[in-house]
This record gives sequence, C-alpha cells and structure tokens, in this order.
Amino acid sequence: MIQCRRMWPQIKSYLIYFLTGGIFTVAIVAFEEHGSRILSGLATLMPVFTLVAYVFIGESRGGMAVGQHAWFVLVGTLISWVPYMIIVAHYAPKIGSRYAIALGLLTFFILSGIYLAVVYHFRIFLES
Repeated sequence: MIQCRRMWPQIKSYLIYFLTGGIFTVAIVAFEEHGSRILSGLATLMPVFTLVAYVFIGESRGGMAVGQHAWFVLVGTLISWVPYMIIVAHYAPKIGSRYAIALGLLTFFILSGIYLAVVYHFRIFLES
C-alpha cells in the first residue's frame, strides 16, 4: 500500500501524458475528417509531446536538462524527421500513402539510429 502511495504521483503524470497525446491525436483526425484543414494543420504543428515532456522534465530535472534535450530534439528533427516528411510528401501521390509512410518511417529509423549512435559515441547533448 505504501509503495502504491509513492507511485501515485508518477502514475498521475503518465496518465496526463497519455491523455494529452490522445486528445491532440483525436483533434487532428476529427478536424481533417470535417474539412477543417487549417485547424488540423495547426493541431499537427503543435509541439504537444515536447510541451508536456518539457514541463515535467523541467519540474523533475530543471532547466539545464530541458535546454539540453531541446537541442538534442532540434538537431534530431532536422536529421531524421525532415527527410521523413519530404519522402512522405513526395511519394504519397506516386505510390500511395501507406507505402510512402512505410518508406518514410524506414528512412526515419535509419537516420535516427545513426544520429543516436553519433550522439551516444561523442556524448553530445549531455548535461554538464
């Protein structure tokens, strides 16, 4: 019982993360399905996951950890997410959305793996 009491704040935090991500995912799809492409696009562009994560990382580890993580994510986004989006945008009309997404994800995971290996090897973006 005591163990459960100690874990409750962490469980509540995980529940907030889960609900926040789910709410934005539902909103994006609902806006798109109802023809509100601008609202769908805005919801998609919202940095929901980093917003929620950085609030909690800041509370638990401080501003230095948030700053380091933000640099890590920014560089990683340029290296892996931007090529993913370019591939999906370019190939979806040509080979269909599912195949384009699969190709984009394959590219994303390859580039992310390389990026993470370099970051780990050279110990980049670690707190001082």
